[in-house]
Amino acid sequence: MTGLAQLRCLHHPAREAVARCPECARYYCRECITEHEDRVLCADCLKRKVRAGSRPVARGAGWTWLAQCAGGLLVAWLFFHVLGQWLLAQPTTFHEGTVWEQVIPEVPL
Repeated sequence: MTGLAQLRCLHHPAREAVARCPECARYYCRECITEHEDRVLCADCLKRKVRAGSRPVARGAGWTWLAQCAGGLLVAWLFFHVLGQWLLAQPTTFHEGTVWEQVIPEVPL
């Protein structure tokens, strides 16, 4: 197996290679590589990766967001509806604050 010190940069044949790009598996000198997201990449692979990452939002992504918002509003409405029904089912003494003033008879032991 050839040592890394004996390999040459793809773009600069006079310079020895210091790293191998994990995307294209070619060897490059320090000037031709860069670090991106904790990986060492060559300039060509980095351009491809950035270009691929800047694709437009897929069709229907707005509808997904809208459906999630509508679902969240529905869940919130149901929660407050059930809470309101529960409060309406409570006796009047609960709403007036007199439920706590009732005397509970003691049970003999």
